[in-house]
Amino acid sequence: MYLEIVSPEATLFAGEVTSVTVPGINGEFEMLNDHAPIVSLLQGGNVKVDGNITIEEEYQSKFSKDDKGRTILPIISGTIEMKDNKVIVLAD
Repeated sequence: MYLEIVSPEATLFAGEVTSVTVPGINGEFEMLNDHAPIVSLLQGGNVKVDGNITIEEEYQSKFSKDDKGRTILPIISGTIEMKDNKVIVLAD
């Protein structure tokens, strides 16, 4: 599936991923390929991205890796939309 992570400053990441886990307002949830369409508010926490991804050098300082090898982006709040195997995360 295709993931875009957009902040007020820039598009931090855009590319193919295996899965994405987000901190929804009713708890953390994960989306895989062919997930049903969804729109949800996000609360503070970590966006966790699984897959062999490359972050542009200028944004690498915003991301880290967890003990499972997932790429982590801490957020304060945001919104997520999944439709037709494309996930857009609007993050603060």
